[in-house]
Amino acid sequence: MYEKLFQDMLLQDKVVLVSGGTLGVGAGIARAAAQQGGAVVVTGRNRAAGDTLVAELIAAGAQALFVRTDVSDLAQARDSVSATVEKFGRVDALVNCAGLTTRGTLLDTTPELFDAHIAINLRAPFFLMQAAVRDMLSRKASGTILNVISSSEHGGQPYLAPYVAAKAGLAGLTRNAAHAHRFDRIRINGLDIGWTETEGEDAIQRQFHGAQDDWQAKAGARLPMGKLGQVDEIADFAVFLLSDRSGVVTGSVIDWDQNVLGGMD
Repeated sequence: MYEKLFQDMLLQDKVVLVSGGTLGVGAGIARAAAQQGGAVVVTGRNRAAGDTLVAELIAAGAQALFVRTDVSDLAQARDSVSATVEKFGRVDALVNCAGLTTRGTLLDTTPELFDAHIAINLRAPFFLMQAAVRDMLSRKASGTILNVISSSEHGGQPYLAPYVAAKAGLAGLTRNAAHAHRFDRIRINGLDIGWTETEGEDAIQRQFHGAQDDWQAKAGARLPMGKLGQVDEIADFAVFLLSDRSGVVTGSVIDWDQNVLGGMD
């Protein structure tokens, strides 16, 4: 059984749309999906990064498309689904990975910062799911959706107040949508990922926390597994959840982290 799991092309002939797919976790999921046989559409605001990634995937033999998208603009978010259907005929799997992690506490968060977090971390996934599910229903087809959330949605740090508000909403939305569409055989799950080593996290640590060049090693040394979460590990898990190999699982928001919720020393 285990040999079959890792030998299969888990997303063979599937069309996978990854929002926020040009860098970090999104790019890792896009690469893993392509390696497992999927036709991949990546979206993001950085055209250079998107074009580079798609060129890499095509050179490796995959079908791939970049659609420049700012998901805070609902028209652009919806258009990314339309572009996917126009290019490949359908959407079989959606990954909501676009995210905003700028800092704000309950006391210093402005309405503008709060609205930005809601727009990118909650509103965009809502309407991307809406568009993808409408496509699936129009074809009477099953499908899968994965929302990349955050372990901080359980409460989080004081300086992540608007981020936590939006991500906690996304966790609830994941369960709600999964329940609503379970008899349509559309499976919707979420990943509450913990502290992960990405380009974006490096920029955030330097901008807001004064991190130096060795911050990843120092941070990892304090963690149970001796390292930050790794993009390729998350990507493999994401592909599994998007694939038929994850069976009937739906409505699950899985803690992908090395700290145990509720555990105390």
